[in-house]
Amino acid sequence: MHHHGYAWLGSGLDQVRDGVRRADHPEFPSSPYPPLELAHWLLKPDGFVRGTWAEPKEAAAWFADQVRAHAPAFTQEHDRDVPEKRIIAAVDAAAGGEDVAGGWWLTGRRFLGVYLIACTPHRFRPDCPCPSPPSAWSAFLVEDHLRVLGGRAVQ
Repeated sequence: MHHHGYAWLGSGLDQVRDGVRRADHPEFPSSPYPPLELAHWLLKPDGFVRGTWAEPKEAAAWFADQVRAHAPAFTQEHDRDVPEKRIIAAVDAAAGGEDVAGGWWLTGRRFLGVYLIACTPHRFRPDCPCPSPPSAWSAFLVEDHLRVLGGRAVQ
């Protein structure tokens, strides 16, 4: 089990474009708009994936970073006051193999959507393929760890 991270920031008015948000629409794969069904993020090309994590806490940390970066622009005061509660809930949900979705209205009629989608297989849509299976990103993880360790392997 792992999670893929996705985010969307755009005009909130664009969310009414519900045709291209449906998986059976011909423009769906290239459409930047969030799918109507969370699992359908997995049907989009892997270029939409903002990150992939095997550890739920790491996935939730990315979610938290996205939320905190935009919190000052949240239009509702109560949303600015409770992101930590949402973040704690995200950790719990990701640890349970669930999807995590958060959406906030921002100043300027913008909308932010941040998503963690559980994968391999998806709990409710096992037919949705992984856009970037572990075999494709394990080499990246090894490279990433080596970079963090200064290019040397640790035994």
